[in-house]
Amino acid sequence: MTAVAEQIGNWLEQFTQQEPAEPWLQKLRDSAFARFTELGFPTTRDEEWRYTNVAPIARANFVGQAPGLPSNVPVASLPEIDREHLGRYAPQNAFVALNTAFLRDIAFVRVARGTVVVQPIEINHVVSGQAGSLPHAHPRTLIVVAPGAQCTIVETYKGTGHYFTNAVTEIVAGDGAVIDHYKIERESPEAFHIATMQVSLGRSANFTTHNISLGGALVRNDIGATLSEGAEATVNGLYLVNGTQHVDNHTVIDHAKPHGSSHELYKGILDGHASAVFNGRIIVRKDAQKTDSKQTNKNLVLSDDAVIDTKPELQIFADDVRCTHGATIGQLDAESLFYLQSRGIGKAQARSLLTQAFAQDIIDRIKIPELRNQLEKVLSEKFHEHGNY
Repeated sequence: MTAVAEQIGNWLEQFTQQEPAEPWLQKLRDSAFARFTELGFPTTRDEEWRYTNVAPIARANFVGQAPGLPSNVPVASLPEIDREHLGRYAPQNAFVALNTAFLRDIAFVRVARGTVVVQPIEINHVVSGQAGSLPHAHPRTLIVVAPGAQCTIVETYKGTGHYFTNAVTEIVAGDGAVIDHYKIERESPEAFHIATMQVSLGRSANFTTHNISLGGALVRNDIGATLSEGAEATVNGLYLVNGTQHVDNHTVIDHAKPHGSSHELYKGILDGHASAVFNGRIIVRKDAQKTDSKQTNKNLVLSDDAVIDTKPELQIFADDVRCTHGATIGQLDAESLFYLQSRGIGKAQARSLLTQAFAQDIIDRIKIPELRNQLEKVLSEKFHEHGNY
């Protein structure tokens, strides 16, 4: 038996042991598993996964689907799900297909036309890996915001022990809708976290997301947004890695119609033997004239052994646009360190202050005071109390 067949076989056994579902859902599951079988897990020979080796996931013998159920938001029964939107947006790569194959419970948020939801809608996913077990969880979230509606969404992922979270989130924003979205990844240091978020923006819709990656042994975030005419997207992120952690952020902002605008800022802090990847692609279609787009990736590398691979991309097929992109990789500024030390601040504390200031730029953009304060506390503990993270 080949290694690929063995990997698929492990998942096939668990797939066939699932409880039978309604005909429409079972058809969706069967089609997705066939797709997963066709694709198999990606390898570093695949350009999109060139710098991220998922062999530790492919070779692991995960047994038992963890509930991975969301709290603080009702889990809709499957008949209530809007089948028009479910599975329509997320790209059918291997991990999305695997998620759909094990589709069971869905966090479903629907905001009616013209409704303004003041309080943040929280979706918390928690997985517990017990000693001697390797559970897998496949959280699925569908958010449909009708025209003219407004809401704030906070997705949080965390857990204990060794496990695999494979999440898919699909967001649909109607014409003129406004969505403020946050994803906080605080998985166990032993966990694998693969996540795909795909967003579809209607005419003049406004979408903002902040993706904060703090935990996990191996993390991959795929974020995609397709913009209609006059739509605006802000895609920001912060990733902190230390030890042997690896985090990979892939973003695709697709300007499909004219007069759209997008702003993207990702910042990373690396220490120890950690590694990170940033691949940001901006696509401007032929008819997307008057597009305004800016993309920036900044990285602070604190160790000679840490590695960052960054690749900002522009694919422009229109001629009347304003697009910029860039990336920087650097260390702490020696003059700033010297200045703080000359004022009586110890070297370690000065290093921590400058590192936190670098991250604070992203944290300050968070509009929810409680969440912003919580993350500031987490960063303070990482940078000051422990001297590293």
